[in-house]
Amino acid sequence: MDYQTFQPNTDLAPFIKCYWTLDSPKEEIPQSQTIVPDGCMEMIFHYGDLYKQYIDGAAVVQPRSCVFGQLTQPLKIEPTGITGIFSIRFHHEGFIPFATIPIKEMDDQAVSLETLFGTAGTELEKQVILAPTIQEKINAVEIFLLKRLNTETVDRIIKSTVDLLLNANGQMSVNTLSEQTHINRRQLERKFSSSIGLSPKQLCKIIRLQKVLTLLLNKEYTNFTTLAHESEYYDQAHFIKDFKEFTGLTPKEFYGHNLQMSSLFYKKDL
Repeated sequence: MDYQTFQPNTDLAPFIKCYWTLDSPKEEIPQSQTIVPDGCMEMIFHYGDLYKQYIDGAAVVQPRSCVFGQLTQPLKIEPTGITGIFSIRFHHEGFIPFATIPIKEMDDQAVSLETLFGTAGTELEKQVILAPTIQEKINAVEIFLLKRLNTETVDRIIKSTVDLLLNANGQMSVNTLSEQTHINRRQLERKFSSSIGLSPKQLCKIIRLQKVLTLLLNKEYTNFTTLAHESEYYDQAHFIKDFKEFTGLTPKEFYGHNLQMSSLFYKKDL
């Protein structure tokens, strides 16, 4: 698999974490991969063959272009042929200035660009799919997003609160977060739901898990017990429970199976 990342222009950098592409030849026997929640929404274009995703055990073919809402559980996907993906990964609260429907309604769903943006979304899909170079794909997306950027929906408090959580690697209770931001818990939960699509507690757990995955995939630990302790889980059982909630596997099972996609996103040397 060939995975590459690209940076957005300055005007969009506050909202977009990166662009990325993934290219891979057709597999003789398609292998499913598990996508782990990372707290970021993605706008995805398949310029290769489409992917299947599994919902409650049933296979559903993803749209040619879509925005994937927040994942609250592991997502299993499988290629149907040649992989060619161009994606925009937004910051945790980065998609809200472009949203046309409530963010929360998009959780765990691939919503087509046509559904979100009408004929403009269909036209963008054509431009990106047919663009011969990655830079031209990026240019098409940036023109589209800059035209629709609505800064009035940006919540600076949410941005600073997310930064707090990232700096703490998610190791912060919602009560502590409420105290530090001087926002009562219920109001904070409403703000997170409307701006991010996750509750503060869910995002804390996801950010902590992301740190664990980085350590796990870069082998920066001596054993799983040490990994749980360094990540400040209450105990080994708590660690395994949270890990399984977002990966569908125990740490040992995750490390031993289907690491290819996760390795692309988390390993330092890839």
